Amino acid sequence: MTRPDGVPAQGPVVSPRVHGVIALVEENCTSCMLCARECPDWCLYIESHTETVPATTPGGRDRSTHVLDRFAIDFSLCMYCGICIEVCPFDALHWSPESDYSEGSLLDLTHERTRLSGWRATPAADGPSDVREPPDPVSGS
Repeated sequence: MTRPDGVPAQGPVVSPRVHGVIALVEENCTSCMLCARECPDWCLYIESHTETVPATTPGGRDRSTHVLDRFAIDFSLCMYCGICIEVCPFDALHWSPESDYSEGSLLDLTHERTRLSGWRATPAADGPSDVREPPDPVSGS
C-alpha cells in the first residue's frame, strides 16, 4: 500500500541494531561546536550568540554563556559515522531508532533543531539493541 505521494505507507522491517537518525537534546547543547568541528562531512550547522548572566553573589563577576540559535544536520551529506555523538561531552546528541525521515528532495534533508529534538521522544524498538536511551536533560544549577 502506498500513500498518494508514492511513498510506501509502511517502511521496511529494520533490525533494532541499525542506527536510525541523529537526535538532539536541545537542553544539553552548550553550543561548544565540538560536534561541528569533528564532523568529517561538515554537515552540522550551529549558530549561537553570547549573553551575559549577572553574578549570583555580591562581588561576583558576570558570566557569559552561549545561547543556541540554530542547530541543523544535513542528512544528504551525513555518513552516519557517529563521531559527533561520541565527541559531545554534554550528551546533546544521540542515536534515535527513528528511520523514516526521508524527503522528496535532497534539498529538504537539512533538518532543524525542532525536528531533531522531536526524534528524542521516539521509543526504541523491542529486542536487543546497542542504541542507548536518550540522555536526560542536564538540570540547571
